Amino acid sequence: MSASLRNFLITRLFLTIPMVLILITMVFLIMRVLPGDPIRSQLGPRVSETQANAIRERLGLNRPLYIQYFNFVWSMVTLDFGTALTQGERPILDELSERIPATIELTIPAMTFTSVFGIFLGALAARYRKKGPDYTIRLFSIIVYSIPIFFMGLLFQILFSVRLGILPLAGRMSPILLRNFESPTNFYVIDSIITQNWAALGSVLAHLVLPSLTLGLALSGVFIRLTRVNMIEMLQSDFITAGRARGIPETKLTYRHALRNTFIPIMTLIGLQFAILLAGAVLTETTFSWPGVGRYLVERIALRDYTAVQSTIAVFAIFVAIITLTMDVLYAFIDPRIRY
Repeated sequence: MSASLRNFLITRLFLTIPMVLILITMVFLIMRVLPGDPIRSQLGPRVSETQANAIRERLGLNRPLYIQYFNFVWSMVTLDFGTALTQGERPILDELSERIPATIELTIPAMTFTSVFGIFLGALAARYRKKGPDYTIRLFSIIVYSIPIFFMGLLFQILFSVRLGILPLAGRMSPILLRNFESPTNFYVIDSIITQNWAALGSVLAHLVLPSLTLGLALSGVFIRLTRVNMIEMLQSDFITAGRARGIPETKLTYRHALRNTFIPIMTLIGLQFAILLAGAVLTETTFSWPGVGRYLVERIALRDYTAVQSTIAVFAIFVAIITLTMDVLYAFIDPRIRY
């Protein structure tokens, strides 16, 4: 490893730490400012003040704010996320270990679809610039980007589940198969393959189609526009003009030479979008009753569960930091100019 690359990686690593710290600090303060009482959300409005104070004392919610903050930061450093206030004091790590795999299983096919679909259509639009396919693809990208995710999901549910009846409406697996399904990792696809439960695998994949398609289509508009803009610039460069002069087919110039040189800005978008999706596709998970991290976060915010919300946001921040750092490393390997 060269000295420039090593210095770049060390610098990015040290910049990641304050980014995570700032984010969890903001969440800690915002949760204290928002109206609502997590104790009364859990026990109801009729609980006496004496009982509520006793619970606050036990959970440390009546301590000075700076002590609560330092205790929270220390718990993040030691990966001790504590217990959820509104789940019978169940460990938050157990909650997240069940829901993070669900979000990852939704995110990976959605991100794969939106990347391949969006990049292909963007390159196609650039190749036929100011012609029929270009106008059609650009209009399509605007439409899918403008439609709210929850509305698109509802349309797909009505069409494919209610009207045609060919795909499941919601959830991760058929309730009948779920009763006897063993899932030690909580990754249903992997567990189905390991146990050779092909009926469960088919149900899991069928339940993945609509939410991943909804999420992938909603994000594909951004990839189409970004790829098109960069491809148009690349197709006007000197080395593409020289390739045309040598008689290289236009398809080869477009998809093998020009597209390869536009991957740095596209990779930037892929990294950012993947981090956002891992942080919780809230609307998609809510629409399809998908038991992922995003839906869990919405539920805990509604109940003013300080501990669960803070810990979940901290996990989000760590995910985003890791993916951003990984993308920076890839940039440094692809383009040495970034290191300096």
